[in-house]
Amino acid sequence: MELKIEAKNLDIRKSWQEKIEEERNKLIRHYANFVLHLRVTIEATPGYKEGGYEVRLVASVPNDTVAVKRWGESVRSLLTEAFDVLGAQLKEIVKKKQNHKSAKLPGATVDNNALGIIRKLVPDEAYGFIVTDDKLDVFFHANALKDVTINDLAEGDEVLFAMEEGDKGLQATWVRVGQA
Repeated sequence: MELKIEAKNLDIRKSWQEKIEEERNKLIRHYANFVLHLRVTIEATPGYKEGGYEVRLVASVPNDTVAVKRWGESVRSLLTEAFDVLGAQLKEIVKKKQNHKSAKLPGATVDNNALGIIRKLVPDEAYGFIVTDDKLDVFFHANALKDVTINDLAEGDEVLFAMEEGDKGLQATWVRVGQA
């Protein structure tokens, strides 16, 4: 994986460089030969209301580019969060490719009425993930919620939902709390 690190309006600290290398090594372990190029940009942005730094990750993968931006006060925590989000997005892309291949097999269908558990919530960005009994990871946006808001949900809540193949993997078309 080719790695390029850029700094704008600041000098890269050794601890940041080490954190980037650590996260890069995790990506290589999980997505060997999938991520072709990774660019990490750290910019000092004291005028932003979100904080003093912006971290941007741009990863090139076959037939796609994944970008993540995070703002805040602590570069190390921003790097951790950005790489976590990048990892989740890469996982979705890989899963989509696997599902796309399996969807071509006879009898492979996407369930339109499923039960699952809220695995992760990101209310500030209005999305989350549901895990099904057969360990499928399904993205949902707050717009898909029926009779509930994202702030009313908690990780571990059981939900009923419908899913379809989206641009970046499985996604819920609607989500409702509890069973039918």
